[in-house]
Amino acid sequence: MSSSTGITELLINWSNGDQEALDQLLPLVERELHRLAHRYMRREDAGHLLQTTALINETFLRLVDQNRVQWQNRAHFFAIAARIMRRVLLNYARDQQRLKRGGKTIHVSLSEADTQAAELSVELLALDEALNKLAAIDPRKSLVVELRYFGGLSVEETAEALKVAPITVTRDWNLARAWLAREMGHGS
Repeated sequence: MSSSTGITELLINWSNGDQEALDQLLPLVERELHRLAHRYMRREDAGHLLQTTALINETFLRLVDQNRVQWQNRAHFFAIAARIMRRVLLNYARDQQRLKRGGKTIHVSLSEADTQAAELSVELLALDEALNKLAAIDPRKSLVVELRYFGGLSVEETAEALKVAPITVTRDWNLARAWLAREMGHGS
């Protein structure tokens, strides 16, 4: 039995109320969740207060709380995990921008870490806003970006999660990236 098949079976058993399946599932998905979280955190500033382990823990807590989800397979699980990680990071970025924490003022410090973190938070919020606009126009392209960029899924894994051909994912990915670049003012 492959790891993917084992994870799928455990997810289905967990969906059916088997708590032992959850205990067996955790070590199998922990490494992949760590890879996803590490990928997200590499994009953040070195002074970012949210650490990889905290992102994994928050994601897993929210995944365990998903008691109404009927897990289909490994790709479905990691697609949901990617969406949750995106939300955790966006909530963190929004918190950094709130007026009670200084809003959009520039913090002066001996290092430029605060300024860089604020710029990255603004960039993440702009990406989220652009992705929401894309979702209104073309939900599948928005999902492709979410799964590939935030979830770190491969073209094949994204195709499996969305039940489309890999060539469709590649085309959607390229078009969505171009659209987002233009929307965020990075394109010509």
